[in-house]
Amino acid sequence: MDFSALITTILHGLTLGMVLMLVAGGLTIIFGMMEVLNFAHGSLYMLGAYFGYTVAHLTGSFWLAILIAPLAVGAVGFLIEFFSLRPLYGRPPLHHLLLTFGISLIVQNAIKFIWGNDIYSIEMPAFLSGSSSLLGVQYPTYRLFVLLFSVALSILIWLLITKTKWGVVVRAGTEDIETLEAHGIDTRKVFTAVFVVCAAFAAVGGAVVAPMRTVYPQMGVDIIIEAFIVVIIGGLGSIKGAVVGALILGLATQLGAVFLTGFADAAIYIVMAGILLFRPSGLVTETE
Repeated sequence: MDFSALITTILHGLTLGMVLMLVAGGLTIIFGMMEVLNFAHGSLYMLGAYFGYTVAHLTGSFWLAILIAPLAVGAVGFLIEFFSLRPLYGRPPLHHLLLTFGISLIVQNAIKFIWGNDIYSIEMPAFLSGSSSLLGVQYPTYRLFVLLFSVALSILIWLLITKTKWGVVVRAGTEDIETLEAHGIDTRKVFTAVFVVCAAFAAVGGAVVAPMRTVYPQMGVDIIIEAFIVVIIGGLGSIKGAVVGALILGLATQLGAVFLTGFADAAIYIVMAGILLFRPSGLVTETE
């Protein structure tokens, strides 16, 4: 492999990793604070892509699509949390997993009923088409935009978590929810806000990646499997771990496709098994 091909592969891996971060980050926050294994999170990512496609198709605006899609999915997230998850708080995680798995099936079938089984794509802005020179290689401009946009959103998530009062509450909730309740904080409202925000970020990921990966009914299942692997690698409930795990998985997927031809799909599982042999709790624990 020459240098330019290696750089291109690494950039593909970083782009995939940062998109995964938008999904896995919300997944790990929801689990860390609410102890909910949210299998429906991939469906929220998929809804973001479909809502984005619909808005872009009706208005012809890519930017309006990535603005409205997370708002619409955030509203769906509110309905899911308020009417289905809230009555099950305090129950074993298996109850949440079964419930959210059922919700994911409902969403997937609703999508097939409304949009059908066809494959769609959001047309990217003209100025993001073509390629740009980066590190001596020509790299697709839109992929570069996805990478930078995802990095910017990840920084925004970090700022929300570390620099705001809401973030302090979220971080405290991932450590000791009883302490929050002892201070008179209504944790149910906090749970709702966390679920809605995480749903919106997942939807942004779906809408932004649509011009690059297309929109299809199975995309929610594909992303949730990868997101769970990221959370397992990084450490359940750890936001830092989600970042590290997403980057590792993205790079492993792309480099595995190049160096492990014929075993590309197994590359991520090989990496996961290797990490868990030495760090069964994940690379980053909640206290790190």
